[in-house]
Amino acid sequence: MTMIRNGLLGLALAAALTAATHAQAAGNSALVERGSYLVNTIMTCGNCHTPQGPKGPIMSKAFSGGLSWDEPPFKVTAANITQDKETGIGKWSDADIENLLRKGIKLDGTAIATVMPTGFYGIITDHDMKAIIAYLRTLKPIKHKVPDPIYRMKQARQIYPGSEKPYTEAMLKDKVKNGFYLTTIGHCMECHTPMVRGRHPWDKMGTGGFKFPGPWGVSVSRNITESKDKGIGNWTDAEIKRAITTGVAKDGSHLKPPMGFAMYAQMKSSDIDDIIAWLRTLPAKE
Repeated sequence: MTMIRNGLLGLALAAALTAATHAQAAGNSALVERGSYLVNTIMTCGNCHTPQGPKGPIMSKAFSGGLSWDEPPFKVTAANITQDKETGIGKWSDADIENLLRKGIKLDGTAIATVMPTGFYGIITDHDMKAIIAYLRTLKPIKHKVPDPIYRMKQARQIYPGSEKPYTEAMLKDKVKNGFYLTTIGHCMECHTPMVRGRHPWDKMGTGGFKFPGPWGVSVSRNITESKDKGIGNWTDAEIKRAITTGVAKDGSHLKPPMGFAMYAQMKSSDIDDIIAWLRTLPAKE
């Protein structure tokens, strides 16, 4: 009887361990799925960290380092964020990655170039931060050394108003708050606000004017405030949604990169609706 009892206990323990393993695997899978959704849609990480050709991103080298900037404060190239241990972030701990995203601090303790929008990432929920890191861990290692950064002045990280601390999951259930959250982690106002000597004047938030040179030529971000003359105040919600997801403006013209409309097209329709709901709250600015 003792042997039978022990055998049954062993089977029960094995079943419990198997169930726990499956539950953990399912949890990890859900984390990776959420991380992939954020990284590959609203955060548009591949827009900067993937090499660009005349016809768009070179997906065979995805996330191995991409766009370069030569501005008064710095000359930098977007880093390799694949799991390559020599040229990527394969040796970084989860805490190292979170420290860079939340605080803008690199492994050597120095501040990262201000073009990396870490000043927007303080708002990321704890769950989403884990999800983003879990997804980054799945990126195949690609050996590609990008040029070392050149800093011409001290990099003073600029915090986006409202992103100072992590949101809670409960806050994302509110339509406008979720819209603000998504546009913040998507650093929309980094591009749609002018930059003056490496700093964004937030009193001009959303007024556009930031120039982006690339294989597509030079594109200039537009005004996305509620201004009816200069902005999108006379656009319908449907027209805004079309522009975000297809790159077609109100007048039928086609938007240029680095506007990530191909990535935004993969977003949930409800998330786009929430983004538009928050955009409607921006005061008109010329």
